[in-house]
Amino acid sequence: MALFSVTDLAASRVGKRLFHGITFALEPGDALVLVGPNGSGKSSLLRLLAGFGCPTAGVIAWDGADIRKDLEEYRGRLQILGHSDAVKPALRVGELLKFWVALAGAHIEDDRIADALTILGLERLRETPCRFLSAGQRRRLALARLVAYDRPLWLLDEPSVGLDTESILKLAGLIARHRERGGIIILSTHQDLGLDGARTLSLADYPASDPNLLDWGFA
Repeated sequence: MALFSVTDLAASRVGKRLFHGITFALEPGDALVLVGPNGSGKSSLLRLLAGFGCPTAGVIAWDGADIRKDLEEYRGRLQILGHSDAVKPALRVGELLKFWVALAGAHIEDDRIADALTILGLERLRETPCRFLSAGQRRRLALARLVAYDRPLWLLDEPSVGLDTESILKLAGLIARHRERGGIIILSTHQDLGLDGARTLSLADYPASDPNLLDWGFA
């Protein structure tokens, strides 16, 4: 049995049907890349996979159990990185990363915080207020969450946006390391990140053909 699976998933957004019939199953170490034109539902699918909102049809399951039976427990197994970096300008870089770790209910370890900042090239900015960070630095700080505490499932929405070539290589390295440790990754991207053995799911292949789909209310 697959560790993470989706069966006949369908959804709509603000009255617009997005997709219908999405089915896939992922084992530890797998990566799934979501592709499709803007507005095809990639971000909406990731939010559904995170347990935000309800699909109009289908089941999302972790280790064979519907995630909606215990969303709190399920969300303790994942990290989601969206378009917004959620950076608080008034906090210092190190403070914000600790805040994120605490908010996730994870144990704060100074060594892990330091390692995360070092891996993302932010160690010299630890005491810098976040309001002084560039767009690329803010994105790298958001990515540091992936290192600061462990979660088996990563849901990443356009994680390479705002990153330079060196930072994209760092991101690819983080993804490879997570997969080597048995983690699962689902991400949307318009850029080839060179993910060995990754599967691709095109939202253009799953049109919402069911006229009875209802709006689940997320923009």
